Amino acid sequence: MHVRPLGDSGLSVSVLGLGCNAFGSRIDETQARSVVEAALEAGITFFDTADTYGLGASEVILGRALGSRRDDVVVATKGGMDMQGRNGPDWGARASRRYLTRALDASLERLGTDHVDLYQLHTPDRVTPIDETLAFLDNAVRAGKIRYAGCSNLRSWELVDAVWTARSAGTTSFVSAQNEYSLYNRTAEDDLVPACEHLGVGLIPYFPLAYGLLTGKYRRGEAAPEGSRLADGAQAARLAAADWDRIEALGTFADERGLTMLDVAIGGLVAKPAVSSVIAGATRPEQIAANAAAAQWIPSEEDRVALDALADPAGHSYSTFAPRR
Repeated sequence: MHVRPLGDSGLSVSVLGLGCNAFGSRIDETQARSVVEAALEAGITFFDTADTYGLGASEVILGRALGSRRDDVVVATKGGMDMQGRNGPDWGARASRRYLTRALDASLERLGTDHVDLYQLHTPDRVTPIDETLAFLDNAVRAGKIRYAGCSNLRSWELVDAVWTARSAGTTSFVSAQNEYSLYNRTAEDDLVPACEHLGVGLIPYFPLAYGLLTGKYRRGEAAPEGSRLADGAQAARLAAADWDRIEALGTFADERGLTMLDVAIGGLVAKPAVSSVIAGATRPEQIAANAAAAQWIPSEEDRVALDALADPAGHSYSTFAPRR
């Protein structure tokens, strides 16, 4: 498994990370342990969770599964979303110093560690000034509770504002941005990718398989396979509204090169500008093996041009690929 720096920071991460959002909700601790073991065996060193995943259960399970190997990997968690009162009343100000102090301490306790390698603001709260959030993160770095700070779900202008604010004050800045991004949903390429490139911020795409639409298991006009993610009533609308022209074009691209849709979805995203690590969740060990194999595909220049041509049938101009390893 290749590793690369997270943006311009000194933190190195595997190009494929394990998203632990299913731990404690879709899979139990025994199943999660088998997934973590498979990830470690595949060379994955980047494990991403959040306090809201399973309302804390994911952090507990991940901490136990890593055990004595905790310092051999990069552990990332997130805070700032609604924990349904578990961190006390927050009045919607979940990016505040008051709230994040409680959230971080609770995450550390659940993970069974005295620090996390990457602590990410899960979402802006639209209430707290960004300089207050950044001051909290800077203090947490100085206290040794976190090593690096990142963000998630910020708009490109919010990311630029946050980095400018931190750098102007000479305090801890965001080294990463975790946002939805896939070869199906490429809207991040309009503004966020160029912003990350300019700032030296590492982009961590989540939902790289577009809720499973890029796994190859779904077909136009067919019901979702029983037990699959999009067979669930809450997710069925995604399948009904899917852009099959785009999905099938990516499928044809893969077939012409003897690749799987998974190879293209993960390997193609790993090769994109600003991307440091692609976060993919898993509920079974065999999914880890398939994802890890897909991350090894390196598109040629011709492949990159062809994939960019498939970006949007209407001719929207996205930023081009650049080789990354």
